[in-house]
Amino acid sequence: MTFTHILEQAKALSPRERKELAKLLIDTLETGGAESTGAAKTGEEIVPMLNAMPPVAFVDPEIDDPVEWVNSQRQKRKDALRPYRQGDQ
Repeated sequence: MTFTHILEQAKALSPRERKELAKLLIDTLETGGAESTGAAKTGEEIVPMLNAMPPVAFVDPEIDDPVEWVNSQRQKRKDALRPYRQGDQ
């Protein structure tokens, strides 16, 4: 759905309903929505978080060539999804 479609639907509302819709939209901006999580963390705060994380397990660390590594991962994914495909080989 595009903004144009949404606008056309909003125009079909009564003036009272449009006013309520506008208020609800403005309220979503004032609360910050999901992307606003507070102030950015400093390096001093980030380092302890990183140190507390468990170690990362690398997949196929023996493959040095990045292109070969990506191709290997793609092939593994294809192999894993093969049972779900229907006659597509």
